[in-house]
Formats: sequence, structure tokens, C-alpha cells
Amino acid sequence: GIVKGVVRFVKDATELDKVQKGDILVTSMTTTDFTPVLNKISGLITDEGGLTCHAAIVSRELGIPCIIGTRIATKILKDNDEIELDAEKGIVKKL
Repeated sequence: GIVKGVVRFVKDATELDKVQKGDILVTSMTTTDFTPVLNKISGLITDEGGLTCHAAIVSRELGIPCIIGTRIATKILKDNDEIELDAEKGIVKKL
């Protein structure tokens, strides 16, 4: 799907309290520690991962648009950036 929202960059699970409803979570990778905030987010972008990684499986099950394995998302996207995530085409646009 396609979603628009505000980037919330999270380095690890200790920063999950930053995530607000509707945010697009940007992180290097997710683990089971991220589960409590996954029902809040509107999208997910990771640097690492593949078709069977935690982020891919959870986002598919919850219907969250997700782009994984970008390698550079955490270097380019910053907190409070407004973006459009098009998971069907694998495109992220800053707005």
C-alpha cells in the first residue's frame, strides 16, 4: 500500500517510546522487542532484511506497508521528515 506520515527514527527498542500513532517507523531492523508499537505505525522502513525477516513477516500479517533492505534509510531519513511510502513500487518520497 501507500501511506503518508512522519518519520520516527528508532535506533533500538529502548527508543520505542518516541513512536506515535500514524508514524512511519524507520530503523536498521526490527526484533520481537518492537512488537508493542507495531499496532501504532502506518508504515515501516528498514535498512536490513529480506522476505523472511521479522519486519517483513509482521508487516505482512498486520497489513502495514513496508520497505525492507534499503541499506540507507537510516542515513537519509530523519525524525519528523514527512514522507510518502509506496510499498508496491518500493519508493520513498520526502514531501
